[in-house]
Amino acid sequence: MFTLLDKSEYLKGLLILARRNNSLDEKEKLVIRNVANRLGFSKDFYEDTLKYLLGNKYITEEPIKFSNPAIARLFVKDGLELAYSDNELCERELNWLKSIVNENHLEVDWLMENISQYEKFRENYTKVPVK
Repeated sequence: MFTLLDKSEYLKGLLILARRNNSLDEKEKLVIRNVANRLGFSKDFYEDTLKYLLGNKYITEEPIKFSNPAIARLFVKDGLELAYSDNELCERELNWLKSIVNENHLEVDWLMENISQYEKFRENYTKVPVK
C-alpha cells in the first residue's frame, strides 16, 4: 500500500507537524519514533532527524500529497495523535492538517469529526473521579 515516497513523505509530514508549535517534547518524539519504526526507518536516521528538527531549515512545509486517500487518512489520524500528545491542538497544527486534507481531497468534515473524537476522549480521560 505505501510506496517508498509515501513513507518518506509520511515521516516528513509528522516532523513538520511536530515543529508547528515550536517545541518538541518527549511524548511527541515517542509518537514519531513509533511511526518511523513502523514505516521501516532506521533508528539512527530518525533519532538524528529528531535531534536537529527544530533548527532544520531544509524541511519545507508544503502540504503533502499521498499516492492514495487511504494513506492520507492514516496520516491525519497519526497527525492528530501527535498533535494531541501534548494535550493541545494549536491553530498552526490544525491549519497544517487542514492543508493535508485539502491537498488529498478529503472532507474537512471528516477531519473535524476526528478532532471531535479526540476532544471527547481527552475530556473523558482527564476527568478526576469523584469519590
